[in-house]
Amino acid sequence: MPADKIVMMILVARIAGGFTLIGAGTAMLVLPGPGLVTIFGGLTLLGKDLVWARRITDAVKRRGPSTKPAEPAQLGG
Repeated sequence: MPADKIVMMILVARIAGGFTLIGAGTAMLVLPGPGLVTIFGGLTLLGKDLVWARRITDAVKRRGPSTKPAEPAQLGG
């Protein structure tokens, strides 16, 4: 099998897998399961090949929670 066909098969499998994860995540928004995490995973998979999906994941990462430690709570007065 030529290398071009293998690359194309991997591309199609990644895109199909990404859309499948997005569909499953959308269903999990109303059914039990980690819907948002699954949708983000699908977008991450699609982001390897599609620019619009990469832009969405980058925007979510920028708006996500910060990794810096929280300030300790002030007790008493």
